[in-house]
Amino acid sequence: MTHVRLSNINKSFGKTQVLHDINLDISEGEFLVLVGPSGCGKSTLLRIIAGLEDTTGGDVFIGGNKVTDVEPKDRDIAMVFQNYALYPHMNVYDNLGFGLKLKKMPETEIEERVKGAADILGITEYLKRKPKELSGGQRQRVAVGRAIVRNPAVFLFDEPLSNLDAKLRVQMRTEIKRLHARLKTTMIYVTHDQVEAMTMGDRIVLLKDGYLMQADAPLELYARPSNIFVASFIGSPSMNFLDVKVEVNEGINFSNDHMKLTFPRAEYEGLKTYSGKNITLGVRPEHLELSSDNKGIHTQLEVAELMGSESYLYTRAGDSQLVARITSTQQQKTGAELNFTMEFEDLHFFDSESGERIN
Repeated sequence: MTHVRLSNINKSFGKTQVLHDINLDISEGEFLVLVGPSGCGKSTLLRIIAGLEDTTGGDVFIGGNKVTDVEPKDRDIAMVFQNYALYPHMNVYDNLGFGLKLKKMPETEIEERVKGAADILGITEYLKRKPKELSGGQRQRVAVGRAIVRNPAVFLFDEPLSNLDAKLRVQMRTEIKRLHARLKTTMIYVTHDQVEAMTMGDRIVLLKDGYLMQADAPLELYARPSNIFVASFIGSPSMNFLDVKVEVNEGINFSNDHMKLTFPRAEYEGLKTYSGKNITLGVRPEHLELSSDNKGIHTQLEVAELMGSESYLYTRAGDSQLVARITSTQQQKTGAELNFTMEFEDLHFFDSESGERIN
């Protein structure tokens, strides 16, 4: 197991800076996920760790050794790409062992490693097949197996499941997590899928425009997002946001032209300095509760999406759209007038100008 450290990583392509002072410590044996929208710099950062991109500034350390100027082949890493990059004229066995042959490893050791990797990934029966005879999921297993046989200190995954269909993606991410539990090797995984990030990562690093927004355990990002961007990116459907005026008196009131929410006085020191001012109020769809009386937020139902065991209600309150996530037994008709309430502890508060969380 190997520790990875990124120190003040900057990267520019010409005049365009794509990474800004990234500082990150990745623990031995950690499964770290880099996530963010397209163009946020996550794949570039992974390629810098691999040595496939040079830094404009900053250093990379693997296992305590500075490797900023070390060739990729000498970094003791193995990378799994989005495209399988298998040799079409070789069978699975030869694809798995090709890199080891280039290192002039003894044939007996190559055979041991190849069969060991094939056993771990459940592809032993496919060793004599060519890539064209395999499904997409089987090809991706071979690509992962090619990394396993190298017995690297660090595994790097660059959106390895994006070419698979939804069912196979779920299956493969489970297999990769099982692989991590078995090998206990440091793994760094890039994805644009926040659901994938939440289900796989020991820790998630969320990037935006080359800046590190937050690095935390999945549930910490969900429960305590550091700003509006993190709050909107993590969670599906996305968090609802309302511009409200806050009043802190005997109780706490949140209001705008279309709603008024009142809660008993709570110990929330951060809100006192905002009393009389506007803030952004956040509440997740799963924390909105249908109310039979006229309290809470009054909305009108525009669209209802039945998802099986649950439904998503897309409603409107004045200029604001709110999405509620409810059980399918609470079906509602389009156009219905609905009221939603929520618990105070489920609310999130953000500075309207900076977007930062109010603590």
